[in-house]
Amino acid sequence: MGLSTEQLRNGIDSIAAVEPGIARALDLVGYPEPRLRPTGYATLLRTIVGQQVSVAAAASVWNKLEGLLGEDCPPDALIAQDFDALRGCGLSRQKQGYARSLAELVMSGAVNLDALPDDDETAIAELTQIKGIGRWSAEIYLLFAVGRPDIWPAGDLAVQAGIGKILGLDERPSEKETRALADPWSPHRGSIAILTWHCYNNAAL
Repeated sequence: MGLSTEQLRNGIDSIAAVEPGIARALDLVGYPEPRLRPTGYATLLRTIVGQQVSVAAAASVWNKLEGLLGEDCPPDALIAQDFDALRGCGLSRQKQGYARSLAELVMSGAVNLDALPDDDETAIAELTQIKGIGRWSAEIYLLFAVGRPDIWPAGDLAVQAGIGKILGLDERPSEKETRALADPWSPHRGSIAILTWHCYNNAAL
């Protein structure tokens, strides 16, 4: 269910003690709220449904899918439906392919969401077997749902902009630069990632 309030604050405090930019940001904007999602298949299916559409559109599609398939859209129920039925819920051909990939991998046990590898990179590699789940989606799942404390989504533009703002950089750092900046903050990079989203577009900073 993600990092708890205590884990989040302890992680930020640990880095604020050694990084003045983080300490200053914390003084100005305060602690962020935890970002929590349930673990499991339904959260990843919601991620696929929500790609490249508004929150309202994603919610509408999800509600229609649950109406057709049942609560949390069980994988066997999804696999049993034909193209037109899923299309009628608003699921495009591409997203149907992604959703079926997720359902099939979960049903076969090829991806076990209850027992992902302890090593973060290995867990990311397992999750990205699923069509439509790229590195960013895998990282967000591991951070917000599983609560892995050292996940650092360096490819996220808001993380890049947020850390640039926190550290007073003249330009938004690249993904490679963002990754390198956070190396010294392991094993608390997940807490700092959540802080960067809190700071992004925050007028107090």
